[in-house]
Amino acid sequence: MRIVIAGGHGQIALRLERLLHGRGDEVAGIVRRPEQAGDLLAAGGEPVVCDLESASVGDVARHLEGADAAVFAAGAGPGSGTARKDTVDRAAAALFADAAEAAGVRRFLVVSSMGADREPPEGTDPVFAAYLRAKGAADADVRARSGLDWTILRPGRLTDEPGSGLVTLAESTGRADVTRDDVAATLVALLDEPRTAGRTLELIGGDVPVTEAVKAVASH
Repeated sequence: MRIVIAGGHGQIALRLERLLHGRGDEVAGIVRRPEQAGDLLAAGGEPVVCDLESASVGDVARHLEGADAAVFAAGAGPGSGTARKDTVDRAAAALFADAAEAAGVRRFLVVSSMGADREPPEGTDPVFAAYLRAKGAADADVRARSGLDWTILRPGRLTDEPGSGLVTLAESTGRADVTRDDVAATLVALLDEPRTAGRTLELIGGDVPVTEAVKAVASH
């Protein structure tokens, strides 16, 4: 497969690039800054420099031509303010979805966040609340598109421990931690399982091997 990842320099994206390259897929990562290219190359990815906050749909669609799947894993990241939660976490997701439709790439995965479907509880840090609202709006936008075979993955609290390969994957899991390694492995399994299209799934650490967890979700 050829897979194009928005937010190609993110911590989950770099892990995903290594996994996909390792099994022989072609993978391109969209990055904002040219100096990020070296990390992508080291992970086996092809760096594509393109700023999703200023690019046109046509610009991005050109990078998606010939791809079998697209993964939106971009985020404004820690240290960014409320405004960039909207321009990256919401608007760039919609732009990437527009570009996928324009390029005829139907399979579309989104790395979202638990809590994105609800109004953030009172007392939530304002920037984090803006992030959750932006993620929720982006998910709603993608879900409304009939031109995409979308799957939205909402991991629990992310950690950098080595992945166990064991997860809990369901429409609702409850809150718990999950390693970035296991999120990346789950994205690979979702790419391989078209029957997960049209599903919004939560992911936390658990006791079921990743590929079995994805197959179980796909079968009902």
